[in-house]
Amino acid sequence: MTRGKITSLAVAALLLSASWSAAPAGTWQQNHPRRTQVNSRLGNQNRRIHADVRNGTLTHGQARTLHRDDHAIRQEERDVAHQQGSHITKSQQRVLNRQENAVSRAIPPR
Repeated sequence: MTRGKITSLAVAALLLSASWSAAPAGTWQQNHPRRTQVNSRLGNQNRRIHADVRNGTLTHGQARTLHRDDHAIRQEERDVAHQQGSHITKSQQRVLNRQENAVSRAIPPR
């Protein structure tokens, strides 16, 4: 092998290994901004539900139903993110937010 071929192979191997090691970082994002927004809303609604149970605005049965609805939304978010390489699309975020809006309307206002 000539010196030029060895250099070319070394450069090609280096570029291939760099692109291969960078690929997982691009596909796996544990804290994707859209997921963070959806999950932040779910956490906020959870706190509101607990506060309303403490002050007597919601019964334990009503809170259980709301928590079940929130849990279903969170599970849907996780399932979608798992299928899509840890992110959700803007349209999926809109659907999840609409579902959260419905649960939020069922929580009494402060």
